[in-house]
Amino acid sequence: MRLGATLAHLSDARPFAVAEWARRLVGAGFESLWTPQIIGRGSLVPDPFVTVAVAATATEGVEVGTATVQVPLHHPADLAHRILSLMSVCGDRLTLGISPGSTEADYAALDRDYTARFRTFDQNVARLRVLLAHGRDERADLAPAATATGGPPLLLGSWGANVERAAREFDGWLASGYRRTTDQIIAAHERYRAAGGQRAIVCAVRLSGTDDLGPTGEQLQRYAEAGFDDAVVLIEPGGPDPEEVRALLP
Repeated sequence: MRLGATLAHLSDARPFAVAEWARRLVGAGFESLWTPQIIGRGSLVPDPFVTVAVAATATEGVEVGTATVQVPLHHPADLAHRILSLMSVCGDRLTLGISPGSTEADYAALDRDYTARFRTFDQNVARLRVLLAHGRDERADLAPAATATGGPPLLLGSWGANVERAAREFDGWLASGYRRTTDQIIAAHERYRAAGGQRAIVCAVRLSGTDDLGPTGEQLQRYAEAGFDDAVVLIEPGGPDPEEVRALLP
């Protein structure tokens, strides 16, 4: 199992200096760098597209990705433009984790309909696939029924019946460890594999202090034994050093 880390944190402290933090994480041996899209929840979590672009230019060779972009918060054409622009910076290092979103505050901040997020997600993803498949031609057919693929790998971050959908329709599945127990995540992973799922990533495995090292090491071992391809840790300010965290999974 590969080990990645997030470029952002979820505390009230100031954001990490992205370039410096990215270089430190890569220097510690982390194999991928990720960032979420969070807006309207109080403290600043920097824009994911800016964050990933900075991390990509500050490092070499390591995968960079979003975990996740909330698709219904964007117009498909604008989102495709942002992704294609990001691809011009990151190349094939970019992986795009997307989701319907799970927090009403993000929708309220942008005056979007939280209750319609799943329907909007379906419509926007269909249009997004077409736009990405046509590359720079953002005037391509926007028919919702289109099934063209293109652009970076698309991983779905969602729960419930969407676990099986991630296996059928996407390049992988992102399981957030932020609100689920290890047992719940492993059980959902079994369903994902049974449905034929490919890449499986457990993300947002949070470490707030050095006392978290032992329990997190046990978690990571369980995820590795369950067959996850990647785990992504979230180190908060005041948490353990990246080198200590990386040593949990030799």
